[in-house]
Amino acid sequence: MLPSLAIPDLLAAYRSGAITPRAVVATLRERIAASDPRIWISLTPESRLESVLAALETASPDSLPLYGIPFAIKDNLDLASTPTTAACPDYAYDPAEDATVVAKLIAAGAIPMGKTNLDQFATGLVGVRSPYGTPENPFHPDFIPGGSSSGSAVAVARDLVSFSLGTDTAGSGRIPAGLNELIGLKPSLGLLSTKGVVPACRSLDCVSIFTKTAAEAATVLAVAAGFEGDDPYSRAPGESRWWRPDEFTFGVPRVDQLAFFGNDEAASLFDAAVARLEAIGGRRVEIDFAPFLEAALLLYEGPWVAERFAAIEDFLSDHPGSLHPVTRSIIEKGGDPRAVEGFRAQYRLRALKRRADAVLAGVDCVVTPTAGTAYTVAEVEADPVRLNSNLGYYTNFMNLLDLCACAVPAGRLPASGMPWGITLVAPPFAEVALLGLAERFVSGETAASDEPVPPADWIEVAVCGAHMRGLPLNWQLTNRGAKFLAEDRTSAAYRLLALPPVGGLPPRPGLIRESGETGASILLERWAVPASQFGSFVAAIPSPLGFGKLELASGRFVTGFLCESAVPEGSREITALGGWRAFLAEGAA
Repeated sequence: MLPSLAIPDLLAAYRSGAITPRAVVATLRERIAASDPRIWISLTPESRLESVLAALETASPDSLPLYGIPFAIKDNLDLASTPTTAACPDYAYDPAEDATVVAKLIAAGAIPMGKTNLDQFATGLVGVRSPYGTPENPFHPDFIPGGSSSGSAVAVARDLVSFSLGTDTAGSGRIPAGLNELIGLKPSLGLLSTKGVVPACRSLDCVSIFTKTAAEAATVLAVAAGFEGDDPYSRAPGESRWWRPDEFTFGVPRVDQLAFFGNDEAASLFDAAVARLEAIGGRRVEIDFAPFLEAALLLYEGPWVAERFAAIEDFLSDHPGSLHPVTRSIIEKGGDPRAVEGFRAQYRLRALKRRADAVLAGVDCVVTPTAGTAYTVAEVEADPVRLNSNLGYYTNFMNLLDLCACAVPAGRLPASGMPWGITLVAPPFAEVALLGLAERFVSGETAASDEPVPPADWIEVAVCGAHMRGLPLNWQLTNRGAKFLAEDRTSAAYRLLALPPVGGLPPRPGLIRESGETGASILLERWAVPASQFGSFVAAIPSPLGFGKLELASGRFVTGFLCESAVPEGSREITALGGWRAFLAEGAA
């Protein structure tokens, strides 16, 4: 029997030998065949699946972070061996290689199960603008699945894959998450490469991630993110703001700026979500949401629609009848704006961003509904443009203002049983902090400590000697911008030695993993070091010390100082003291 598709559960099953990737694929193929065919545009060919499975059979579950994890790909991202359609059959082409993000995931052990349905050319938040049909919402068949990443969201919600990729230009990675009770991570612009993605608005497009838990989204993000030199819109992560989980402030729009479009149930759920954030340690701050709302209007009512036109201008000219009528009516307008209007809109956006940044400077994150309400398929088909615009009320500004966001489940609407959610919003490169907050919001847990949450691009390092606070080499951390996290201890499997002084350096500890019964738990400190500074920090460490994976008392492994087993003559055994500070206090140094 197939275990849970949650990434940790599948990995545990692989490690125990209870199941194999080949068996998982076979079972999921049967499950997919029995499920809604409108979720998929194409399935991965057997020959490509076989090459992926054969590679996994030569690897260990411990060697790859996504070993044997099945995933789905929105059909505007390239998967070699499978046509890319962008939900327009006449547009289809055969890509020569995988999209960068797809290639990274497969290299990490993930298994591509197929290409999912979408609003054509990723234009829409509804999920009903596709010649391949409308994927049925798993929670209520009358309601839309959300778009444009409709199939990607439904595939995860229906347990056909562990996670999926979407894209998000105006909300396509958040609205479907909200309507399918999923985590929907919209990363910062450029954090995940868009090389191999059919552009909607190329300067604003993001690859997004759908999962059932925030922890799983963090796992996928760690693999998928990274600078791509061949992608002109890719960028290396910048330094992120971070906050203590027990002392965070969150901005909430003024009451007169909140819109639920007549849905009182959604308004009540939002009030409950705000109260839940306060219960887990947050402090609510009322903000002026006006600059965000005005920026949102620029996406479709301003010249940015010209980017959608530019992306498929030749195809639209040669095949106007191939587009969904609503999609064509939206994109065709992109041929009208003059260059002067584009510059005026840029000037206005710059002014709005200055105001939005000022709001964000006063809080750690902003919290909004993901969507003000949920609509039925019939309602959207009767009024496609206005209702789509309503769904984008809290999403359209995001990429124009260069923000990152995470959609989080926050209950269900009582009358329909449809999922409803909130979105956490922050400046770029705060993904890990947002996912940590999302995990706590869902669980309802208050902070276990006042330890700050490090950004995604920092490396956690354990130090046990002269690099600790107040000791002679601590400057090697602080001068690199490192931040103290917490005091901690190793597991009870280590020996501690005092190494003899050498080269004018102060006495140093040597921490050695002990396989026998003479080990102990050793006091240490955990720090976070900017990834850009980590290499120079490591280079400054002389032999016999080095870096490796060190086991904490909690069972978690972090990067830390370790000593070669062949220690220098004159080293002193100090394991019984339990830590370097005790050795110094003894006066022996």
